[in-house]
Amino acid sequence: MAEEKATAKTSVLLEETRIFEAPKDLAENSNVMKWMKEKGFKTEREMRLWCSANYIQFWGEMAKTYADWFEPWSSTLEWKPPYAKWFVGGKCNVTHNCVDRHAQGAKKDKVAYIFVPEPVDQPTQKITYAQLEKEVNKFANGLKSLGVVKGDRVMLYMPMIPQLPIAMLAIAKIGAIHCIVFSGFSSGGLNSRILDAEAKVVVTVDGFYRRGKPLPLKPNVDEATANTPSVKKVVVYKRTGVAVPMKEGKDIWWDDLVAGKSEACECERMDAEDRLFILYTSGTTGKPKGIEHVHGGYQVGPAQTLHWVFDIKDNDVWWCTADIGWITGHSYI
Repeated sequence: MAEEKATAKTSVLLEETRIFEAPKDLAENSNVMKWMKEKGFKTEREMRLWCSANYIQFWGEMAKTYADWFEPWSSTLEWKPPYAKWFVGGKCNVTHNCVDRHAQGAKKDKVAYIFVPEPVDQPTQKITYAQLEKEVNKFANGLKSLGVVKGDRVMLYMPMIPQLPIAMLAIAKIGAIHCIVFSGFSSGGLNSRILDAEAKVVVTVDGFYRRGKPLPLKPNVDEATANTPSVKKVVVYKRTGVAVPMKEGKDIWWDDLVAGKSEACECERMDAEDRLFILYTSGTTGKPKGIEHVHGGYQVGPAQTLHWVFDIKDNDVWWCTADIGWITGHSYI
């Protein structure tokens, strides 16, 4: 009897039938409602039916709305199950859309990132698009000096600090592919992903803070790269100041890498189907599997999602505590 009651309670939780209506003024002023009115749709259902029936036209329009392209695509979709290619022939770069077009325009002095650090007594940082572009370009040029070229894989094993998205954007800008590994993973977890991706460079930190206490992270990288012949360099950002070993000829401090580097760097013109990043599964059910995302689709999908689903407006702040993803670069479009 007790088991039957528990099952009944669970079933109730799994079947939600209530409807929570948004405040009328919020709905009327939402981004998606504005688009619906422009298209002449009277109801959400009418809009959904049209989008489903005309999804290729829909995503073609979204791609023109939410992203700049160096060259237009010749075909919105080539679909040969199970493979799909979006925006075929289009040339683009995610970093141009996330940073450059803002930094070189009217929004150059607008804040792109607000970093609230740990420990909390450290000052909060506000980084504008113009400042972000300079940091991205210097690190991109630093990577070039290490021999990183289009198609190379760069592993990021870092805590949630501004240098993580700076590195992501810099890697994408020069056409390389980044792979983020959660800094809480062991050296073994990092090692397996480095081997699979055949990463050329690893970017990490000396240490990180946990409950206000500095803990070393670089030793994990040393252990993980002991048998990874693809890794040529390890870039280390000085986050905490804890003493860590640095191998001459292989390890280089972030600040030394970017010192004297130009604040200008041209975006690599990427094909829409060129890889942007590899995201590995947790590995809890076996060997980690790498999921690939490409420049074209990824610069459109997250931007449209943020604008429609989360209804982000130009003066909103997107608060992110768990992950710093590409979606943040599209907060102000």
